[in-house]
Amino acid sequence: FFSRLLLGQIHTYMRFGPPPPLPPVATPDLASALATLAAAFADVLSAAAADISWQSAAALAASLCCVYLLGAVLLSEPTPRVDVPVDEDVEPKIDGSTAKFDAALLTAEGARREPSVVYCWDPSSMDMLGTLPVASAEDVAAAVGRARVAQAAWAGSTWGARRRLLRTMLRFVTENQRAIARVAVRESGKTMVDAIFGEILVTCEKLKWTIAHGEAALRPERRPTGTLAMTKRVKVEWRPVGVVGAIVPWNYPFHNVFNPVISALFAGNGIVIKVSEYASWSTLYYGRALRAILAAAGAPTDLVQFVTGYGSTGAALVGSGVDKLIFVGSPSVGGHVMRAAAASLTPVVLELGGKDPFVVCDDVSEAELDRIAQVACRGVFQNMGQNCAGPERFFVADAAYAGFCSRVGAIASRLKCGPPLDDAEVDCGAITMGRRQMGHYQALVDDAVSKGARLLVGGYTPSGDDPLAAGSFYPPTVIVDVPESADILQTEIFGPIMCVVRVADCGGAAANDDEAVRLANNCDFALSSCAFAQSAPRARAVAARLEAGMSASNDLEGSTYLSQSLPFGGRKQSGFDRFAGIEGLRGLTTPRAVCDDALEWLPFGLGALLRTAIPPPLQYPSRGGGFDFASGLIELFYGEGVSLKLRGVAKLIGAAAK
Repeated sequence: FFSRLLLGQIHTYMRFGPPPPLPPVATPDLASALATLAAAFADVLSAAAADISWQSAAALAASLCCVYLLGAVLLSEPTPRVDVPVDEDVEPKIDGSTAKFDAALLTAEGARREPSVVYCWDPSSMDMLGTLPVASAEDVAAAVGRARVAQAAWAGSTWGARRRLLRTMLRFVTENQRAIARVAVRESGKTMVDAIFGEILVTCEKLKWTIAHGEAALRPERRPTGTLAMTKRVKVEWRPVGVVGAIVPWNYPFHNVFNPVISALFAGNGIVIKVSEYASWSTLYYGRALRAILAAAGAPTDLVQFVTGYGSTGAALVGSGVDKLIFVGSPSVGGHVMRAAAASLTPVVLELGGKDPFVVCDDVSEAELDRIAQVACRGVFQNMGQNCAGPERFFVADAAYAGFCSRVGAIASRLKCGPPLDDAEVDCGAITMGRRQMGHYQALVDDAVSKGARLLVGGYTPSGDDPLAAGSFYPPTVIVDVPESADILQTEIFGPIMCVVRVADCGGAAANDDEAVRLANNCDFALSSCAFAQSAPRARAVAARLEAGMSASNDLEGSTYLSQSLPFGGRKQSGFDRFAGIEGLRGLTTPRAVCDDALEWLPFGLGALLRTAIPPPLQYPSRGGGFDFASGLIELFYGEGVSLKLRGVAKLIGAAAK
C-alpha cells in the first residue's frame, strides 16, 4: 500500500500523469503485497518508456530502490520477540525495609578462605539482595559438560541461524533497556546513564557489527598458492574451538556477560561464564533472558552456562578442560590463571587493566580546553572510574595546565554523588567493591599528597554523619601537581580519581611532546591512550608514540570501543591477545589450513592426471638423484637470473636420467 502511494506521488510530480488509483487495502498477505509492488513498478516503467527524461530516470531509480527495500523487508524473516519479566528476585522493593549487608560476613567464617555462599548486595544502599551458591569443581565440570553437548549441535549451524540468534538478542536488548539498566545499577551502584552508555549501547553496537560482518570474518578465506603448488587451491577455515571459558569482572555486569557470549556463539562455540562474586545477582535475570533468547531463536538452551563463586570456582573453570579461556582482571590473578592454564596447554586471552594516559599539548585554545575538560571528566568519572580502559593519568602541557586544572576542578566540584537508581540527577554512583576498594584509593591519594601533590576536589573517605557514609561512596577527586615518584602513577586506581601531571616547558613544541610521551610511557600498563592538540596531525603524531594496544587522537581513548570492528586489548602488564573485531572472532576459532586440487573439473581424465605424483628421482627407494633434482627445482623457481634458472633445468634433466 505505501509503496503504491509513494510511487503514485512520483508519477504526479515527475509529469507521468495522475497517480494510479490505489487498490482497496485490507490486511494484505505477502503475495498480494509483492503483487502491488510489481504493478506499481510496471506503471513507472511504462511511463518512463513513453517519456524519456531525467525526471523519468530519477523516478525509475526511486522506484527500483523502493521496490528493493520494501521487498527485502517483506521477504525478511521476522525476528522473534522475547519477554522476560523482572521478577522480585531481581527487582527487590526499595522502601527502606530491606535488610542491610554486613561486610563482616565476608570474613566471618573464621579460618575458611572463602565464604560458603556468594553474598549479593546493592553498594549504593547496602541493601541485601540475597545469596547464591558457590559452585564446586563438580558443578563446574557439569556446566562444561552441558555446554559441550549443546555446542556439538550448534557447531554445524548456518550463518543465517547465528544471525537470527543475534538479531533476537538485539531486539531483546533494545526493547528492555530500562530493565537491563536497573538490574545493572542495583548490582554495581552505577548511574542509569552510565548503564545505558557503558552496558547497553556498546552491546548493541557489538551485536550490530557481528550480525553485519561476522560471517565475512569467519567465512573460509582463499589464500595464494605456493610456487610449486600451481595446480592446487588453498584456503583457511575458521573452526569453532568448542567450549569457551570466561572469567569476567564486576564493573559492567551486563556487558561483561553478553560481550563474550556474542562472539563465542557466533563463532559456533558454547560458553561457561564465571561471574565475579561482586556481580552474581544479576545473572538471575540475565541468565533467564539468555535462555529465553536461545529458545526463541531455535538454538540449544545449554549453550550458555553460568557458575558463581570465588577464586576456587574460577580455578576449577581454568582446569575444567575448556578449549579456550578469557580472563579479565588484575595482572597478579592473570598470572595465576596463565600458570594454571599451562598445565593443560589451554590458550588464554588476558585483559589485565590499564592506566591510560591522556595527553594535552601546548597549542590547545581556550575553546578547545572547554571541550577537552568535559571529555576528560566523562572519561574518568564514567562508572566512577571503574573501567578497564579509562584515563587515569593526565599529562598536560605547561601552557594549558592552569586552564585545564581550573576547568576540571570546577566540573568535579559540582558533581552530585549518591544513590543513583531513582535520582536522574546523580552524576556519580557507588564503589562496587565497597570499603576495601575505597581504602585502596585513600592510600594512593595520601601517598601522592605526602610527595607534593595537591587536592583540588574530594580525596577523602566519607564517615560519621556524612550522608555518603551510608553507602559505598568515594567523592569525585581531582589531584594535581602529581610527582612522577607517586605510587598513584604506577598502580591501577580503578576509581573516580583524576591525577594531573604538569608537563614542563622544555623550550619548544617538539621537546614538550617528547617529554609528555616519556612521562606517559613510563608505566607498566599499556591498554589504551589518547592525545589532544589544536593541530590534528600533531595529536595523531603524539598518539602514535604512546605505548598502548589502542589509541585515539582528539577523542577519549574509549572511542575505539564504539567501533566494534577494532580489536580490544593491550600490551605489557595489560595482557595479550584480543577480543572484539575480526581478531576477537577469529580468536575463538581454530584456523584450519585446507589444500585440494584446483583442476579436478578438467574432462577426459585430465584432472586426475594432474594430481600430485612423486617424481621418480624422489621416489623410494632412492636412485641417487634426489638432492640434485630438488636443487634444480629451487634454482629454476627461486633463483635470480637466466643463467641460474638454466642451470636448474640442467640439474632436473640430469637427476631424471639417473
